[in-house]
Amino acid sequence: MDRLSGILLHISSLPSPYGIGTMGRAAYDFAGFLREAGQTYWQLLPLGPTSYGDSPYQSFSTFAGNPYFIDLELLAEDGLLDRGALEAADWGSNPRYVDYAKIYEARFPLLRQAFQAGYPQDRKAVEAFRRENRWLDNYALYMAVKAHFGMRSWLEWPDEDIRLRRPAAVARYSRELREDVDFYTYLQFLFFRQWNALRDYIHSQGLQIIGDLPIYVAMDSADVWAEPEYFQLGEGNVPTEVSGVPPDYFTADGQLWGNPLYDYDRMARDGFAWWIRRLEGAGRLFDVIRIDHFRGLESYWAVPYGEKTAKVGRWRKGPGMDLVGTLTERFPHLEIIAEDLGYLTPEVHQLLADSGLPGMKVLEFAFDAREPSNYLPHLYDRHCVCYVGTHDNETVVQWRDQTARADLTFARKYLGLSEAEGFHWGMIRGGMASVADTFVAQMQDCLGLGAEARMNTPGTLGGNWQWRLLPGEATPALAKKLRQYTGMYGRLKKPDPGV
Repeated sequence: MDRLSGILLHISSLPSPYGIGTMGRAAYDFAGFLREAGQTYWQLLPLGPTSYGDSPYQSFSTFAGNPYFIDLELLAEDGLLDRGALEAADWGSNPRYVDYAKIYEARFPLLRQAFQAGYPQDRKAVEAFRRENRWLDNYALYMAVKAHFGMRSWLEWPDEDIRLRRPAAVARYSRELREDVDFYTYLQFLFFRQWNALRDYIHSQGLQIIGDLPIYVAMDSADVWAEPEYFQLGEGNVPTEVSGVPPDYFTADGQLWGNPLYDYDRMARDGFAWWIRRLEGAGRLFDVIRIDHFRGLESYWAVPYGEKTAKVGRWRKGPGMDLVGTLTERFPHLEIIAEDLGYLTPEVHQLLADSGLPGMKVLEFAFDAREPSNYLPHLYDRHCVCYVGTHDNETVVQWRDQTARADLTFARKYLGLSEAEGFHWGMIRGGMASVADTFVAQMQDCLGLGAEARMNTPGTLGGNWQWRLLPGEATPALAKKLRQYTGMYGRLKKPDPGV
């Protein structure tokens, strides 16, 4: 990687009149803001359709796009929606936060109207799109059956034949639910049509997109339902063990994620074809891919299915370089970031070294006054990505207000933080000035916002993934200041000599 920088802001956090950020005008405007700010990267969270809890890390499909992000204004411009219907819907009362319950109730009836207006005229293009995306038939049928059974998890579907994907049942439900299958297919057609246009514009501004790839897929997903052979499932395709992380200093019970675990032995027999398809799909969306929970590829915490916490579990060996090497060799031009945070053993450090991938450093983890931390910038090597904090951390102002006094004193002395500069700007400066090839700041930290702007608190359900940028907050003055810091520390993108 060259010496560059970027901003983390998810699509959902963009401003819009319709309750949640989309791939519409605000996304194009934010790309312009990043260009003016001298940034190279726009980092996003996973783009898949979200399920219960609204987490982008628990998606109905690792391949599909989130229908919430389809811009309704663009659909109206295409003649697929009436603007009056958009304005009449209840999108929530607070533009600072997403009200997911209201979004769910208001958006899908409008998307159904767009389907009824647009599908007949787009039928040939949709059919071509379907043929190009082999995952789409399974996903669309899965969503149609899921809707038919009241959006219950596929593990709870009352018809065992379709739950276990017996061929006769697949044929029958495909026929009986044809309109809904076409509806969910069309939503993906619309999503990717808008995404491809936005991505092309982002590239035209000299920007690249960093996207997040969760290590696991959700149990309630088309991925597990359609290809159960790749997962550790028992009788009736019920999991035997599920994912999580063990207890640590921060969480006495650990974190019980509940995702099904991969059957890596089965995956290895066909050369990790499922992972190759997954990374290929992500590569169509993003220029750089951050693999979440990279340490789980070396060894992972397996919790017996049915446990209420992650206390009871065991470490099991992951595929290591067998998988990582397969992916890096198959996609030599795709940049990958290894999210190597958490409990790291010598074996995890060795896997990162063997992979040749850059790991991550988080400034908020650096300032422990009791013992040295390898997150201190003077200990970095170039081949890493430095963050002030990620979507799972406090905003930097929240961190300042809540961290131990001794740690805060250490940070102030180490980085020369002052009220005149602003605490958040001093932390950004500390990351910008580091030798890390890449630096990324959350948009909330560029704005100096506090606890009210935190994106996610791990291990909690509800109140997460809601924060949004308000119209007018990404100002020319803010872009100018970011550009000054970026230029001062040599992170402005150099012109392409071939242009």
